[in-house]
Amino acid sequence: MGAAAPINLSLIPNYLDVFEGLKNQPHNTADGVPYGVPHGRGANLLLFNTDVVTPAPDSWSVVWDPASPYAGKVTAYDSPIYIADAAVYLMSTNPELGITNPYALDETQFAAAVDLLKQQRAVIGRYWGLYTDQIAGFQSGDMVVGTTWQVTANVISGSEPVTPVSAILPKEGSTGWSDTWMLSSQAKNPNCGYLFMNHIISPETNAQATEYFGEAPANSKSCALTTDPNHCDTYHATDEEYFSKVYYWATPQAQCLDGRTDVVCKDYSEWSAAWTEIKG
Repeated sequence: MGAAAPINLSLIPNYLDVFEGLKNQPHNTADGVPYGVPHGRGANLLLFNTDVVTPAPDSWSVVWDPASPYAGKVTAYDSPIYIADAAVYLMSTNPELGITNPYALDETQFAAAVDLLKQQRAVIGRYWGLYTDQIAGFQSGDMVVGTTWQVTANVISGSEPVTPVSAILPKEGSTGWSDTWMLSSQAKNPNCGYLFMNHIISPETNAQATEYFGEAPANSKSCALTTDPNHCDTYHATDEEYFSKVYYWATPQAQCLDGRTDVVCKDYSEWSAAWTEIKG
């Protein structure tokens, strides 16, 4: 607590052009006070080889099925935060658990997510941490379905050997990320920090940075300036309905992020310990 300084948005003129859907979010604002400037956002998607995985799936169930016909070639993101992906699926398939925020899991909810992940472990061929590992896995055929990033799908589709893939946002929704620039409360030169934040979210710079990284820009004027004229369509930059189904990564805390005060939620250290157990 206290590591980040409140932001005076009047010193960041380019903030006016940031998409409204990125403003005043829990990860950049607290008690109505802004602590960060949005940079970009993206969703964790379902990637599948269209020649192998048929019919084309519209649900995450294809990676959670213990009797999957793709057993041994299912892949998943190698991180404790992937527990939230299990929670998103359970929100849809097990509503009786009462999960409203995939990063706020009490003991019962957390146990259900961990059990689902242990069940999935039997069909996982390989977890991936680097997107280049997933690219290689799909190109070799060792992977045919799993969680991914849009940039990974783009690279696979545009590389030799040609591997037919599709990346979708499943009907249950998904996890994702929203990058934010913040200012240290101990900054010796905060004016320089403000100048940088205004520059990095300027239309031209934000277009270049997010196109290079592979995410939707935060500045609404950036879409007209990307090298690829279809970049913002590919990353759904202007589609707030699309992003309404995306639960941005957050750090799990004992004080439940969904506002509950009658229970204790599992914090990230417990997520990390569970992930080690899940992978075996």
